[in-house]
Amino acid sequence: MLLNREISAPDLRSKIRQGVIQWGGHQKRKIYGRLRCVAGKKMKKENRVFFGSEKEALEIGYRPCGHCKKEAYKCWKDGII
Repeated sequence: MLLNREISAPDLRSKIRQGVIQWGGHQKRKIYGRLRCVAGKKMKKENRVFFGSEKEALEIGYRPCGHCKKEAYKCWKDGII
């Protein structure tokens, strides 16, 4: 997990292009989702975190976003994940 405040903007873009970062999340709410998610783009930079994989986010205790990961969110809500 990378905190937004610990990485420079050029390094962040580079890691996204390289595929090192594939998911974003909200640190306080423990939610993760796609980098292009509308809900995720609205969050404050100090709350943003980044993940290399969906598995990494789940292992740390983050839940799927209800906007961009509707199916996974429903599974999480129903207790399947």
